Amino acid sequence: MTHALRIGIIGDYNPKFRVHTATTAALDHAASVLDVHVEQIWLPTPAFDEPAGTLKLQEFDGLWCSAGSPYASMAGALSAIHFARERDWPFVAT
Repeated sequence: MTHALRIGIIGDYNPKFRVHTATTAALDHAASVLDVHVEQIWLPTPAFDEPAGTLKLQEFDGLWCSAGSPYASMAGALSAIHFARERDWPFVAT
């Protein structure tokens, strides 16, 4: 692979929330096993409150909607999920 995979993690990162640190660790582990570089970027849910905010999601090779409800913006989280589902974008949710 010649470039890093860019994974956007939809969620409001909190380092004290074990599930969030586990998400980061899981991506690091998978990248190591597959011998690829993964650039992971946490994307706060309020960023998707406006429709134009979801355009930023096109920059990512895949999207992961993290666990952690309630989100800072449930509407933003749902908007990002809607983006992925409508466009058949690589997407996983936990």
